[in-house]
Amino acid sequence: MNWRKNFHLDLSIIIPIILFAIIGITTIYSSESLLTEQNDFALKQLIWYTIGFITVFIVMIVGNQTILKYTWHLYGFFIFLLILLLFFGQPINNAKCWFLIPHIGVFQPSEFMKIILILTLSKMIHTFQEKHPQPTVKEEFLFLLKVAIVVLIPSLLTFLQPDTGVVLIYLLITFIMLFISGIRYRWFFLFFTICGIALAFILGLYFFQKELFIDIFGTSFFLRIDRLLDWSSKSGYQLEKGMTAIGAGGMFGYGYNQTPLYFPEPQTDFIFAVFASNFGFVGSILLFLLLLYFDLRIISLAFQSKKNTSKYIIAGIVAMLIYQQFQNIGMTYGILPITGITLPFISYGGSSLLSYMLMLGILLNIANENKKRIFS
Repeated sequence: MNWRKNFHLDLSIIIPIILFAIIGITTIYSSESLLTEQNDFALKQLIWYTIGFITVFIVMIVGNQTILKYTWHLYGFFIFLLILLLFFGQPINNAKCWFLIPHIGVFQPSEFMKIILILTLSKMIHTFQEKHPQPTVKEEFLFLLKVAIVVLIPSLLTFLQPDTGVVLIYLLITFIMLFISGIRYRWFFLFFTICGIALAFILGLYFFQKELFIDIFGTSFFLRIDRLLDWSSKSGYQLEKGMTAIGAGGMFGYGYNQTPLYFPEPQTDFIFAVFASNFGFVGSILLFLLLLYFDLRIISLAFQSKKNTSKYIIAGIVAMLIYQQFQNIGMTYGILPITGITLPFISYGGSSLLSYMLMLGILLNIANENKKRIFS
């Protein structure tokens, strides 16, 4: 079989990824000067990118149809891993989000769960629409109940790690994918009403009945809410130092590998602060434009695709990427809460990068399908 005839690389997607790799690895290397211990993060990220591109190649050879065929198997397997984490996870900063793999590093199942949840929901929505072209209210309600169960299971397991930031991504992915699926808008009104009442109840207890809040939800959840709300005061050592580094960068920055002061997690959560301090306002604008181009290119794939499943997959991916981009950059500027969300393709992390490269392979398959349809 001559697989090359059916194997095309969309350079409009690949080139931004290569630029992200260069920016990410060099910025991670710059961040190492702020760390007390040398961990060769830049070298490790280069290795992860190499493995990531191999993953992209494998995904393109396997094809999206085969991956979707085994989506429920993947879902069940990673639910099992999330359960195991609660018992055997490696505690880091009071969270059990990772498995420790000797001589390799840590593995974070929730990063892959984001992609698997997108695939699972896209398959569920497509199957429901095929069976019910004009669904009744009851049929939609039962479908949404199934979706809620599928999303609630990984959300609860991830929340218990605890990793509130990833749970928010799960929920956002679900909301966007359901919104574009064409179900009745009354469900969204009902959803926001229930969430509004629940949020008002939780915040009411937090502000006026702290002891009762802790009795009901526990100290861990109280501290997480406390951390989320602290951002509005612009307080906190990490935030203050990160914002100072960004502001000190000025128009053109201090220059590569010249971050002026220390702040925690420069290679992950606050990677943008390192980049901005090195390359200033001009460099930051160029990075924004590159991110915007990449996002718009992915969105254009949805308009080109004739497959509803592909459109739902792209909707989930775009929701995940844009949220993480806004959240990560916004929290370094102090305009959004610090949630530990990393900047896709830029921040250090083997599990997160491999999950994004898995996503990239799926997107390239969709682009390949669109191209073959146009020229067939």
